[in-house]
Amino acid sequence: MLNKMLHAADGILINENGKIVLIRRKGVTYYDYWALPGGTVDEGETIEEALIREMKEETGVDVELQEILGIFSDPDRDPRGRVISTVFICKYIGKLKAGSDAGSLTLCTVEEALKINLAFDHNFILQCYQQWLEQKGTFWSKKKLQN
Repeated sequence: MLNKMLHAADGILINENGKIVLIRRKGVTYYDYWALPGGTVDEGETIEEALIREMKEETGVDVELQEILGIFSDPDRDPRGRVISTVFICKYIGKLKAGSDAGSLTLCTVEEALKINLAFDHNFILQCYQQWLEQKGTFWSKKKLQN
């Protein structure tokens, strides 16, 4: 269990065909679950620097930040403790290669990803992303999705 609140940076990485990157987690929490790539912000690091570092560590690619999808802060989103995540929408450059906390990775459509029970609150985040594709905007933990 984490003793303090942490901030995380997660990325929705999009290829030229509109597919997104999912990683299969190697870490203890949600071991072997699929998830969006991301991780916690190190001391002295901006959220953007953390995102760029985490994407390179987990997927092997450099990213170009496009938008902030939103802030996700539900107290129960991470079983280890309080973690607030800023989620970025990114394009990436380079060849994907699983690394660090990623056992493997895959490309899929958002619709395909939503059929999987993803780690943390990543299903909800991708639902927000689907809505963002249609009407843009910013999202957060308790914002109601429109049907």
